[in-house]
Amino acid sequence: MTEDQIASFGHQPPSTPASKEVWKKGGRMFSILLAVHLALLACTLVSSGAFEKIAVHDYDVFFLLTVMMLIVIIWIIFYLAGTSRCPGAILGKDSHAGPIWLRGGLILFAIFSLIMDVFKIGYYSSFYSCLSAIKIIYPIVQAIFVVVQTYFLWVSAKDCIHVHLNVTRCGLMLTLTTNLAVWMSAVTDESVHKAHSNSSAGECNCNSQICQIFKNGYFWLYPFNIEYSLFASAMVYVMWKNVGRFIDHHSHHIQRLKFRLFRRTFFVGIMLGLIILVSGLGVLILYEVQVNSSTESSKKSQALTMYYIFNIVCLSLMSLVCIGGSVIYRFDKRDMDRHKNPTRTLDVALLMGAALGQYAISYYSIVAIVASTPRDTISALNLTYALLMIAQHTFQNIFIIEGLHRQPPKEDHKHESHQKDLYGLTFVNINAVSLRVPDTGGTLAAGAASSTEAMHTSDLVRSLTAPKKMNWRRKFLREISMFLLLSNIILWIMPAFGARPQFDNDTELNFYGDSMWPAIVDICLPFGIFYRMHAVASLLEVYIMS
Repeated sequence: MTEDQIASFGHQPPSTPASKEVWKKGGRMFSILLAVHLALLACTLVSSGAFEKIAVHDYDVFFLLTVMMLIVIIWIIFYLAGTSRCPGAILGKDSHAGPIWLRGGLILFAIFSLIMDVFKIGYYSSFYSCLSAIKIIYPIVQAIFVVVQTYFLWVSAKDCIHVHLNVTRCGLMLTLTTNLAVWMSAVTDESVHKAHSNSSAGECNCNSQICQIFKNGYFWLYPFNIEYSLFASAMVYVMWKNVGRFIDHHSHHIQRLKFRLFRRTFFVGIMLGLIILVSGLGVLILYEVQVNSSTESSKKSQALTMYYIFNIVCLSLMSLVCIGGSVIYRFDKRDMDRHKNPTRTLDVALLMGAALGQYAISYYSIVAIVASTPRDTISALNLTYALLMIAQHTFQNIFIIEGLHRQPPKEDHKHESHQKDLYGLTFVNINAVSLRVPDTGGTLAAGAASSTEAMHTSDLVRSLTAPKKMNWRRKFLREISMFLLLSNIILWIMPAFGARPQFDNDTELNFYGDSMWPAIVDICLPFGIFYRMHAVASLLEVYIMS
């Protein structure tokens, strides 16, 4: 091993800038190759285990995932106990990475994932005698993995590590790959369950009531586990990008500005968004009841009509609001933020990539509807819904991406500099602040001087403490962001918790067949569901930065 290689693995980086850059790229490339091979292996096993005719069983998949999670747990303990405590290990923190609301969302999804693991353990324990032991070991290890990883991301998401560079990069890529493999397994398991909702676990029978509760419970909690894996993957990727990175002062200023701006709240966007959210929950409940409990075709048509109308109204409003926000940006005087920001780069890539899943479903639906006959009301509504879905994703991506690349308002920079004395950097004795008034020796002059001094002191206090009035552009952008945020939440909830008109409407199923159309939906829909949750996170960022 050469001297440069030893330095890259040890506490000191290579001595010259050129060698630093070479080993930075070399370390990243090796970790990427490791991740690619592991991801392909996991994808092969997961996809093969979903088919009954292939001699790959689900317990083979569980064994691989269990081994991967155990290795990640060991590496995280090594990182927390060893790497992060080395002298000079963390020379800076990326304030853009792992904001408090993102880590809070991760903890929320982690809690539901743990509940899901408890349900899984209870379900498989109901007939452990006829199952492989790995099916019970897997949810136990997954629960430990969720706890350890959540703590790791909570305390280390902002780290810019400068020791054990290659080991850290490989460990982070292994963690990222493990989360993606768990996500693929959960999506596949959920799709198989929906396709064979009445089947049991192999040769075992789930006859008791408590067994059915465990079974239905953990499938209902799958969406939270799916989102947890994707949230964790995004945060781990940003950590991987920050390995060996030096942070400038700019990002710390932005972070302080975010928390101060977040204290100002407006209610028009929240109220309209809550109306959409509550209405969508009602539509989802009615849709599930009518589709699943009724065998009459008229009830099913009514449920589809109700679902399409709600989504058409919601998507139309969201599209118009996004267009309005993009127009407002044309009058925005803020500069574009061109600082290096791995978190923002990842956000944009995920928005554009995840939207492709819904684009694909919509275009397949459009082709099937236009080429099929007869054309009834349901088909017209489905066509409108597919077109609006494409438009809304496009306009929303434009609005979010432009908002993420804007600088914070300049007036807040000025105002913050006036207020920093009150935030603990420097303290001013207000009583010592006075206006010099000529002494005329009279009581009247002294009284006038005292009044003038009090007035100017009061003006100074008001200038230091009174917040600047927010202009109309920022107000509208905040209202738009909050409305879109709440609307995306309901558009995540509906497909994540069972509303699948793609299968309840027979047009696409009859056109593409029983094998092709389910494959299209099962592959593309998880990306569409993830898009909604990621859009929520990005819109919150736009809201704060406005």
